[in-house]
Amino acid sequence: MTPAQGERLWEAAAAVRPGGTIAEIGSYRGKSAIVMAAAATDGVTVTAIDPHAGNDRGPQQIHGTVDEGQSDHDAFLANLAAAGVSDRVRHVRAFSHDALAEVPEDLDVLYIDGAHRVGPARDDIVSWGAKVAPGGTLLIHDSFSSVGVTGALVSELFFGSGFRYLGRSESQARYRRERLTGGERVRNAGRQLAQLPWFARNVLIKALIVAHLGKVTKIFGHDPETWPY
Repeated sequence: MTPAQGERLWEAAAAVRPGGTIAEIGSYRGKSAIVMAAAATDGVTVTAIDPHAGNDRGPQQIHGTVDEGQSDHDAFLANLAAAGVSDRVRHVRAFSHDALAEVPEDLDVLYIDGAHRVGPARDDIVSWGAKVAPGGTLLIHDSFSSVGVTGALVSELFFGSGFRYLGRSESQARYRRERLTGGERVRNAGRQLAQLPWFARNVLIKALIVAHLGKVTKIFGHDPETWPY
């Protein structure tokens, strides 16, 4: 998560009124949960959902071990405590599809940064997106960067009528839950389709990094030491 993406999370969480609800799918070691919990006013519920099972931990880390998952869980709790927000974050240690009943409807903010394969990402957008209240905010990390997440966006949001695309901060896309008419849907799709050249750039950068040609990414204005977020 970049500083600019953290600012977008902060702004979204800070705008939630007392009694409102925030949820995130995919907490890893707690950075995003800490940002939102620190920004949220008293009376706002922040729920972090992550099984900490060792899988889907980051770039090229789809499969992991139970010990790695437990290490992430321990770090998550320690980081929340160090930030002074342990009492403001409710952690549901479960896979997102198993945690649906744990979170009420009408979410004010939903942040998705879970499994990045097409199927799980699409399921999170559909099942959890349905919980976002009208006018609520949906933020999705690794949009137009991850092949799986971008495929899920194309499938469910590019041509849909339930979420308006508001823009992105690097690979963090922002949507608002609202009903779109025919003409608005076309314009909404066009704005998202316009991001595909940037998506192609990111896929190429990832391929170069995997091929140990990270230095070549400098010609795209990319830092060869980082994964494209």
